[in-house]
Amino acid sequence: MTVAQPAAADSRLAIADILLLILFMIGIYTHYTLQISARIPFPSAPSGVAGMFLLWRRRNDIVASHLAALLLVVLLYVGSILSASDLAHLGKRFTGLVQITYSLVIGYALFLTVIRANRDQIAHLFLGFCVVILIGCLCEDYLGLRPISDAVRHAIYKAIDVYDADLRDQILYGRIRPKLFTSEPSAVTFAYTLFGFTWLMVTRTRWAPLKYLVLMTVGIVVMPGPTLLLMIPLLVPYQLLRARSWSPAFVRMALLVGFAAVALAAFYVLGHSVFSARMRDIAQGNDASFFYRIEGPALVARDVIEHSPFAGAGLTGERFIADEVANVYMRSAAFSSAWDISDTSSVLTNYFWLHWIYLGLVWGTIVLAGLSFWLKVLGVPSVPFCWMVWIGLGQAAGAYVGPTTWTVLLLSAGCSVLADRDWSRAALIPAFPYPRPYIRSKSARRPMVLPRPQWRPGA
Repeated sequence: MTVAQPAAADSRLAIADILLLILFMIGIYTHYTLQISARIPFPSAPSGVAGMFLLWRRRNDIVASHLAALLLVVLLYVGSILSASDLAHLGKRFTGLVQITYSLVIGYALFLTVIRANRDQIAHLFLGFCVVILIGCLCEDYLGLRPISDAVRHAIYKAIDVYDADLRDQILYGRIRPKLFTSEPSAVTFAYTLFGFTWLMVTRTRWAPLKYLVLMTVGIVVMPGPTLLLMIPLLVPYQLLRARSWSPAFVRMALLVGFAAVALAAFYVLGHSVFSARMRDIAQGNDASFFYRIEGPALVARDVIEHSPFAGAGLTGERFIADEVANVYMRSAAFSSAWDISDTSSVLTNYFWLHWIYLGLVWGTIVLAGLSFWLKVLGVPSVPFCWMVWIGLGQAAGAYVGPTTWTVLLLSAGCSVLADRDWSRAALIPAFPYPRPYIRSKSARRPMVLPRPQWRPGA
């Protein structure tokens, strides 16, 4: 199995690569979509453009085994859409296949770029993203940036996609949450969470988890939103990655389980203290956003697995199961009949559950195995780590076939390779390359005495 590795341990990305990474992340942050035709969108267009250039710049790093495994994944998706019922909808499913192939390809370009970088470069870049978001949100709240941000938002997004529940924000949070050139506040908090966790994965700074929690706390103050609390459970996969060298294995797993329990308890306590009003609405069934993001997609996934376990609804098949989604929601005690569910895709905003809705239990498992095989071919040190990050952030994002979903997976994969390479090197090279007894000052050194020649008699 061939693994793409940097040519040198201290290799650094060129300025052009850094600029392309910035453009790529702007696309992930804004989700700006261009409509190529009436039926084919160009999601996260800046990311697509940057991804193509990054792929060209990394063309010498592309490995045949990587492409073969990626082709296998695409063929598995082809098999899933051909196995789905009612082939009359094949055209829409093919559009979804094109989008997910595009997302995987540019994600692969991002992966190749990240593993060529220096850890400090990636850490500084993503910490910089977090600082820019913080400063931008403060400017929107206190320095008059909000009118400019709103004007840009209304210009680049469809009216139906623009968040306008400012009154709800004032009731729940006491103020209008910053949106900073995105369609909704949750897009800001999701990007901040992703960028902050990426910094944690690769930083060399001491007390990194503690500083990461400080970063989360500052984010909650500046841009309040429950999505930021996901930064706590994400510490569990981080510890899983760091604990790969711990032994014995039983102790390692016991410590990880204990740490996970503490992290989930902290998540629960903070959620009910910092966002008590929001949690009260969720408990009373008055929070449509939570239902569309967490409860509703899980209920629909269960219904699809029960009725179409083999191939699900097919890629991007929300509109074909609109009636089933409505029935499932209406039967739920947590659903309010006053909520609008006319646009099925906007009420299923959890890409983890969309995986099972689109593919069903059988094909969903097969595709998951294919993606895991691809990650192993890429040389990822811990496939479970990547899936834990993917599932965690999937609770705050939808659009299964879009670039954001697969950027989460492949960015975490690239950062794990980058971090594990340095941790492995540190384990192999001792802190003191020479034993201490042999390190002496000049005054303590004894003069070198050459042995006298031994003359034999008669020589």
